[in-house]
Amino acid sequence: MDSATSRSCRRAPCANPIPPGLISEQLCLDHFLDEAFVRTDQALESWNQGAPVDSQSVDWLLADALAVVNNLEAGADDPNPDQRERMLDLLLNIANLHEFAARHPLSARPPS
Repeated sequence: MDSATSRSCRRAPCANPIPPGLISEQLCLDHFLDEAFVRTDQALESWNQGAPVDSQSVDWLLADALAVVNNLEAGADDPNPDQRERMLDLLLNIANLHEFAARHPLSARPPS
């Protein structure tokens, strides 16, 4: 079974296929991970500086985690070791952010 669609990543000049779980993002797994790491790093930096994080950002990070889990499951038979390592690193980062938010509940608030 082919785990990628015939579409190519929206990032020029990338021609990597888009996994089924990332069709809505229109990104290959590598570029999705790049963007997800940026979002995670930005959220952590904001929280470390004492800025509240809105629920939309938290929802986005949870969606990133779900996409990673789905891609880990889809690629379980034929894993790419580098991508698998990056996905697991991202999940760890998101888990750390979740733990930080749980310990500092007043730092999260709904968007204005």
